[in-house]
Amino acid sequence: MAGNNIKKRFGFKKTYQGRQTRRGYAFMLPWIIGFTVFTLLPFLYTIYLSFMTVESTVTGYVITPNGWNNYYTAFFKNTEFVPALISFVGMVIPYTFVIIVVAFILAYLLNKIDVGKGFLRTIYFLPVIIMSGPVMSQILDDADEAILAAQGIEKSTNIFILQMIAEYSEPLANFMEGIFDQLTMILWFTGIPIVLFISALQKINPSLFEAAKIDMANEWQILWKIVIPMVKPTALVATVFIIVQLGTYDTTAVYNLIKTATGNTNGGLGYAATFAWIYCILILLIIGGAFVLFKDRDKKPGRR
Repeated sequence: MAGNNIKKRFGFKKTYQGRQTRRGYAFMLPWIIGFTVFTLLPFLYTIYLSFMTVESTVTGYVITPNGWNNYYTAFFKNTEFVPALISFVGMVIPYTFVIIVVAFILAYLLNKIDVGKGFLRTIYFLPVIIMSGPVMSQILDDADEAILAAQGIEKSTNIFILQMIAEYSEPLANFMEGIFDQLTMILWFTGIPIVLFISALQKINPSLFEAAKIDMANEWQILWKIVIPMVKPTALVATVFIIVQLGTYDTTAVYNLIKTATGNTNGGLGYAATFAWIYCILILLIIGGAFVLFKDRDKKPGRR
């Protein structure tokens, strides 16, 4: 007790904590500076430009306030922006779901095998390392041109299983057709989520599986009752990563509109900032929906 009173009186404990805090901030200082200069300040300046008309002249940029006119133009006068937002939402939600499911299945299978595990992990992660967005776009464009030139490969609509699905649900068949057509891109986006899921699977205590097997639980029950609840926080992180990555993918309609508006010297930079800010809000709303979806729903007292 006397020793604790002395530490509190002279602030030894507070001083030690202060040193640890200062070391932590010193360690993060390069990132904080980089984030502030290259991310935070441009982000705030983009909000400022969204309320301005920015014209490029021979003497430089001329910035004049115009209130909410850019937002009014984006939603009510521009005939391409709102359909582009709707198209993005219709793309990002099903694609995120498919990528998460495929990544989890591949990670679960990779975590089960013993022979060649490292080699297979490298294969699935290699596209993330060697392929940038422009490289992948060029590969996909070349592949499409090769298919059109050969004219010997049947379209995915001729797949027998899709014809069967179309007899019962044509929207589902169209969705599956889109998945087959974009399978290369989907597998490309699974690299990071696979690594995250494998890390989460390896952190599960093996004694949980042993106890479940003693209670006569089968593999399916173990998967749904133990594995999936344990990797749910990791699934949220992977979902947020995929949504952001799809949002910055340079083939989306909104992304192309922002690039086109940026190159317009007649007030286009203000419109580009408006498009980018609205696009950012939309992505944040989708991420917020992901948080709500993965939120743990505690049972109220008195309910079973």
